[in-house]
Amino acid sequence: MYLEPRPGIAWPSPRLRELNDAVRAVLALDDDTAVVIRQLVGGEDGHPPLETVVTVLPMDGEARRWVLHRPAEQITESELRAALLRHRQD
Repeated sequence: MYLEPRPGIAWPSPRLRELNDAVRAVLALDDDTAVVIRQLVGGEDGHPPLETVVTVLPMDGEARRWVLHRPAEQITESELRAALLRHRQD
């Protein structure tokens, strides 16, 4: 068992944890629902080189996914809330 990250593996940043908590609060998720936030390098043409993907995986039901075309460090909670709620109404 590794107590510290293996070489080449970084711990999640505090900002990713904050965004995870914000997703849980905005969507009123239960503890059985997984939230995965990843930063991807090399977005599609015309998009920034670093984007943030938020995926919500409920135990029952379909997974939901949002792509924010900014690094996690630049996403404000109000931007996150707007993206999550806009998608929820679609």
